[in-house]
Amino acid sequence: MKKYLLVFITTCTNFFFQGLFAQQGLAIIEKNVNIDARGLFHNLNTTKDTLLLKSDKKIDYVYSINRNYKREVDNYVDSKSYKVPLNNLSKGKHVFVVRQSPVLIVFVNRIF
Repeated sequence: MKKYLLVFITTCTNFFFQGLFAQQGLAIIEKNVNIDARGLFHNLNTTKDTLLLKSDKKIDYVYSINRNYKREVDNYVDSKSYKVPLNNLSKGKHVFVVRQSPVLIVFVNRIF
């Protein structure tokens, strides 16, 4: 009987820790704190699977360059807000560039 109880407790503990670690974030953002970038709100949503971009000025263009120097996001936006889904990006460091004519705002997003 003790063996069954031990197996049951071990199984329950395993499921608990799997659920706990499965809820960790997908990405971390390193914001641009430059004075020219303060007009752009760039943050992750609560589940950290989407990059939210909002601005008082029009966002012209958004692109990202991964660690292999390839563009995975390459979009003309022409709007004041934009959402970039991060679940399609490769793992690693991505440098995002947001163009608000004539300013380029650069920040880093790390995908896990």
